[in-house]
Amino acid sequence: MTDTKIPPPQVWPTLRATDARALIRFLSDAFGFVPTAVHGEGDVVAHAELSWPPGGGIMLGSVRDAPDDPWNLKPGTFGAYVVADDIEALHARAVAAGAEILRAPFTTDYGSHDFTARDPEGNLWHFGTYRGEPQ
Repeated sequence: MTDTKIPPPQVWPTLRATDARALIRFLSDAFGFVPTAVHGEGDVVAHAELSWPPGGGIMLGSVRDAPDDPWNLKPGTFGAYVVADDIEALHARAVAAGAEILRAPFTTDYGSHDFTARDPEGNLWHFGTYRGEPQ
């Protein structure tokens, strides 16, 4: 029997943050990510999952002082392209939440409507209507 509540295998981009709890709040408020799991105590987030309502999501956690950790990613070095339908509304939401807008909404030569923002940790987020080429 298949559990229909568990999503099928996906790609989950992952990042680390100096203040993971604040970043989770920001990504929820500014862009509409939905925290579905946050594990850890106090200021430390060992693991968090934020779903993107149309599908997929990201994982993140607090930066760790562990030079031998092979997943020792530097905060602020992440970038993602995220498919969204209503770019104007999402842009307005991001602005209202204090996101740094690097490029206001624009239309590409291939028809995607996009904008680019930076979160408080320095990560880059590019939102657009382009869903990729058919396979």
